[in-house]
Amino acid sequence: MPKEAFGPDHPFIAEGRLMSRDELARIVGAFVRRGVKKVRLTGGEPLLRSDLPAIIKAIKHLGVGDVSLTTNGWFLEKQAEALRASGLDRLNVSVDSLDEATAGRMNGLGFSVSRVLRGIDAAAAQGLPVKVNCVLQRGVNDGEVLALCDYFRARGHTLRFIEFMDVGNTNHWSKTQVVPAHEIVDMISAKWPLEPAAPAYRGEVAARYRYKDGKGEVGLVTSVTEPFCKDCHRARISADGKFYTCLFASKGWDVLSLLRSGAGDGQIDSFLEGIWGARTDRYSDERAEILAAGMAREKVEMSYIGG
Repeated sequence: MPKEAFGPDHPFIAEGRLMSRDELARIVGAFVRRGVKKVRLTGGEPLLRSDLPAIIKAIKHLGVGDVSLTTNGWFLEKQAEALRASGLDRLNVSVDSLDEATAGRMNGLGFSVSRVLRGIDAAAAQGLPVKVNCVLQRGVNDGEVLALCDYFRARGHTLRFIEFMDVGNTNHWSKTQVVPAHEIVDMISAKWPLEPAAPAYRGEVAARYRYKDGKGEVGLVTSVTEPFCKDCHRARISADGKFYTCLFASKGWDVLSLLRSGAGDGQIDSFLEGIWGARTDRYSDERAEILAAGMAREKVEMSYIGG
């Protein structure tokens, strides 16, 4: 979260406006009744919630077979055991650089990447499958592609490179900073030949590539150069109970207020179904047209809606 936009005087959401564990579980339950089988806890930073293990248990109790977590890894080393005991199935950890100075500059707070890497080791020691997310920016960390691959190949973790996206309004995005996925694949293949792998499930956001030497795989999230809007089926609930149908949305629907007004499960189900059935989101497909026309579009911040 850029310091210039979210400094010490920024008015963060008051605790009373956030979903409680029971409210969160009830809203997730509505999605489960509509067919959702996977739930990811993201952020912001989910490990800041002291009741996170209880939240995971509550979601698993709803019958969700796949509960995952995306984290910056800062508190992971201490919490890995509790996360595994809660029933968490897998997690993604953000690592944008192995260089301390670059990592600190990219996370905006000077956080040490060494501590994050220890957290990944602690999670792996608990038997948690770990994927690593890396957002590449040209001229910032694109020179570390091979070093990152080498490090995580050796440890058996899938590394996913994510094209730098214009999520929100404060990350100073420019298309010139995007490192296209095909360039990343060519760079890696020159040292470790790759071959395409089939998606693990319909709507998977990362294009998969296997190392031909059998030492794992890498993924490429290509929202900028190869949009996948037409097969996206991800819904998002913010921490204050707003329902978003797209990562690049500018509007959310207030499910939490509906719940707190005394609405029954049937009313909540109908509310969600009506929104989902009417969605028309395809921002990644429209991005080039919007940029070419010089149109400004306010979008929710990733730190608010999650990745």
